[in-house]
Amino acid sequence: MATTVETAYARRARYYSSADGFNIKRPRIPAHVFARERDRALDPATPTGLLPLDLGTALGTDGAATTPLILARYARLRAGESLATRFEASGEIYYVIAGSGETTWGSEAIGWDAGDVFCLPGGVTATHRASTRDAVLWIVTNEPELAFERAQAPRPGQAPVEAVHYPGGEIRHQLELIHRLPADKTMTGKAVTLSSAALDSQRTCLPSLTLAMNSLLPGESQRPHRHNAIAVTLVVQGARCHSMIDGERVEWMQHAVMITPPAAMHSHHNEGDELALFLIVQDGGLYYHCRTMGFSYA
Repeated sequence: MATTVETAYARRARYYSSADGFNIKRPRIPAHVFARERDRALDPATPTGLLPLDLGTALGTDGAATTPLILARYARLRAGESLATRFEASGEIYYVIAGSGETTWGSEAIGWDAGDVFCLPGGVTATHRASTRDAVLWIVTNEPELAFERAQAPRPGQAPVEAVHYPGGEIRHQLELIHRLPADKTMTGKAVTLSSAALDSQRTCLPSLTLAMNSLLPGESQRPHRHNAIAVTLVVQGARCHSMIDGERVEWMQHAVMITPPAAMHSHHNEGDELALFLIVQDGGLYYHCRTMGFSYA
C-alpha cells in the first residue's frame, strides 16, 4: 500500500460520495419585479448615477447580481451631465428608455435616442453624456458570470463582441416585417433577435447572452412555455398586460424589470388596446452552446 505523504496540497483535497456530490443547495431564484428601482430611475430628483438591480444577497452571490450570471442597472443622466463606466464583463448591452445623448470610448462614439439599443465590448472605459434633456439607460452585463470564474474583462481588441448600434426605428421596422409573416412562422412569438456580424453564426448578443425585442398584439397571449434560460425582461410599452409565472399573476409596469426564473412555466398576456413591447435578455447563449435549452410548451 502506498504511503500517504502529508503535504499542503494534499490537505486541500476533499472527497464526496455520489450521494453528496450533486445535492448542492442554492437559494431559489425568485420571480421578481424591480419597481422601487424603476421609480428612482424615472424620478427627476434622482442625481446622475447607476442604480443596480441587485438580488445578490438573496441569490447568495459574492457580489451584486440580478441573476446568477447577469447584472442589470438603470443609469440616470441629468441633462448635460455625463457618467463614466467600466464594467468587468465580456460585453455590455444598453437600451435607451428616455432622452438622447452620446456614448464615447477611446476615439469611438455612438449617438443614441429613446428606443435605441447598442452594445459595447466589455472592459472599455466609456463616458455617457445626456443632451438637453434628462436621459435614462438600461444597462445589462455578464459581470456575475466572470466573477464566478474570477475572470477579468477582455483586453482591448480581444472582446468577443464589437460595438454595434440598433436604432429604434429599425427595430420597429424589423418587427413589422415579422408581423407580416405567415402564422406558422410566428408560432413561438413575434420577436426580433438582436445579434451582430461578430456573432452572426451564434445569433446571440454576447456569447452567453441573447437579446430580443418581443411583442404582443392587442388581445394576444403567448402560449405557456418554459426553458432553462433565465429571463430578465424590461417592459418597453404595454398597458393592461401581465405575465403568468408558475401560476402566479405578475402585472406589468412600464420600464420596470421582471425576472422569470429558469424552467418556470410562464406566459405573457396583452389585454390592452396597444401593441406590447418587451425587451428580454436571457443567458440562453450558454444553453445553446451546451445543447440544453430545454424549451417546451405546457
